[in-house]
Amino acid sequence: MDTIILGIESSCDDTSAAVIRNGVLLSNVVASQAVHESYGGVVPELASRAHQQNIVPVVHEALKRAGVEKEQLSAIAFTRGPGLMGSLLVGVSFAKGLARSLNIPMIDVNHLQAHVLAHFVKESEEDTDQPKFPFLCLLVSGGNSQIILVKAYNDMEVIGQTIDDAAGEAIDKCSKVMGFGYPGGPIIDRLARQGNPKAFTFSKPHIPEYNYSFSGLKTSFLYSLRDWLKDDPDFIENHKEDLAASLEATVVDILMDKLRKASKALNIKEVAVAGGVSANTGLRNAFHDHAKRFGWKIYIPKFSYTTDNAAMIAITGYYKFQDKDFCSIDKPAYSRVTI
Repeated sequence: MDTIILGIESSCDDTSAAVIRNGVLLSNVVASQAVHESYGGVVPELASRAHQQNIVPVVHEALKRAGVEKEQLSAIAFTRGPGLMGSLLVGVSFAKGLARSLNIPMIDVNHLQAHVLAHFVKESEEDTDQPKFPFLCLLVSGGNSQIILVKAYNDMEVIGQTIDDAAGEAIDKCSKVMGFGYPGGPIIDRLARQGNPKAFTFSKPHIPEYNYSFSGLKTSFLYSLRDWLKDDPDFIENHKEDLAASLEATVVDILMDKLRKASKALNIKEVAVAGGVSANTGLRNAFHDHAKRFGWKIYIPKFSYTTDNAAMIAITGYYKFQDKDFCSIDKPAYSRVTI
C-alpha cells in the first residue's frame, strides 16, 4: 500500500505544501510574501495573516498537482518549530484540523532537521544521489549557522554553531546598511559575481572548536564603511560590487574553515550544505573547490530546496511514518529549539 504524506511548512514568511508518495515528490507549492520587502525584514503579524490567506489554496494546489485526493493521504507532516510563533500556529492548527477530519496520524517536524533531510527528497525512483551516513551538514540560513553530524535521519548532533549572529543574518544587516534592500542575501550574491573578493579585508573571528561568530565581521564591516564614507560619500555606489564580493568571500571562508577542520578531525568526507544561504554562489563554488582539493563527496541542494519549503517537511514525515513516530493532537508549536 502506498504511503502518501502531505507536508505543511509555515515557520516564517513562506506558506508551502508538498505531497510525497513512497519517498518520491509529487508536488511542492510555495507562496511567498512580498509584503515584508518595504519593512526591511519579516513582520510577524503580517506573516501570520498572510499564512491564513494562503494555507487553504496552497494545500489545495499541492493536492491537485499531485493528483491525490485528501482521502488518500496516509498522514500529515507539519513544521512544529522553530520559527515565528504566529506563523507556526497557522500551519499547526490547519494540520491538526485536517488530520482529525480525515482520522489519519499527524507527524511533527523540526524545521532544522528538515533542512538537512531535504537531500533525501527524490524526484523519481531513479534518483539515488543521497548522502551516506554518517555525513556532515553545514546548515546556514538567516537564523542558523551550524555544523551537524548526521548519523541517521533521526540521529543528528550539532557539533558547532554560531554564538551570536548567523551568516545569513550578518549578510542581510550589511546589505541593509548599504541600502541594497531586503532580503540582502540574493542581492549581495548578484553583486559579488561582478566584484573582486580580495578588494577589501575584514576581520575574522577566532572561536574555539567548531563554533562560529559573525558579529565581529559585521562590526568590522560597518566601521570600515563609516570611515570610507567620510572621505567619499559615494563610496558604496562606486565600490558596491567589490564590497559585496569581499563580504561574501569572508563569510564563506569562515564557514568553510570550521567545516574543513571537522571533516579532517572526524575523517568524514561525505559533506552536505543546506538552508537558505546554500543558494549562495560563492559558497557553492567553495564546496566544489573543497571536493577537488580534499576528495569530499559533496551534496548541494537544488535551489527550490534551499529556502523554506514543504518538500523537506514531507520527506521527514515519510521517514518518521516508517517508524510510526506520530504526534498527539495536544502538542503545541515551539518558537526556539536546537536539533
